[in-house]
Amino acid sequence: MDLHLKDKLVVVTGGGSGIGAGITEVLREEGARVVILSRSAPEAGWLQKTGADFLKVELSDDAACRAAVDELRRSHGPVHGLVNNAGANDGVGLDKGPDAFRASLEQNLIHYYQMVHLLQEDLKSSQGAIVNITSKTALTGQGGTSAYVAAKAAQLGLTREWAVEFLPHAVRVNAIVVAEVMTPLYRRWLDTMPDPDARLGAITRNIPLGQRMTTAREIADCCAFLLSDRASHMTGQWLHPDGGYVHLDRAIAQ
Repeated sequence: MDLHLKDKLVVVTGGGSGIGAGITEVLREEGARVVILSRSAPEAGWLQKTGADFLKVELSDDAACRAAVDELRRSHGPVHGLVNNAGANDGVGLDKGPDAFRASLEQNLIHYYQMVHLLQEDLKSSQGAIVNITSKTALTGQGGTSAYVAAKAAQLGLTREWAVEFLPHAVRVNAIVVAEVMTPLYRRWLDTMPDPDARLGAITRNIPLGQRMTTAREIADCCAFLLSDRASHMTGQWLHPDGGYVHLDRAIAQ
């Protein structure tokens, strides 16, 4: 299926690793031009292979975000699509206090708003699309992650809010709710466990469809579809490519 993304410019925050890297790869396969915004440069060989471009930016710095957007407009032209993806589960729970909570929101939430704020005119003129990458923890809770969950729940609310605000301009806004996806970061977390394989087995047994982890590619395929005009009448949606993890009774997977 041709997603009609050829030569369209898409910005992917955190697009050089994990789920973001999978999104970048799929968009490049579809012929989109991709600019990755991140504080860390992707691996050089991977970046060359994918053909994506990279701008180094600290996304929690408003001035740095403005400078990066000005630069990408000068060097690449107007933006058609935005994938808000960057962030990390930093374990800021009730024990850490309000200063840590605020700092975590800067890392995980505020730049979602900032990027849409800065790129809104581009998106309106191109009748483009926004995809917010969020987490099932916004709906299920997790424990010990107050700040991350607050950020992810806010991203779901903003998806609906922005879908309404952009209606007159035909800009579509949707969210992908990520559950259990095997990424290098997830692997490192597993490796902190006394028995990583046993822990992984306990997780996958609770994923109804196939009792396996979702792949980054499956998230990326969903994202590319939402950015494309093949999803032309979808806005304000929260999509769950998670093997039924959130919505089906996990007892059926036992």
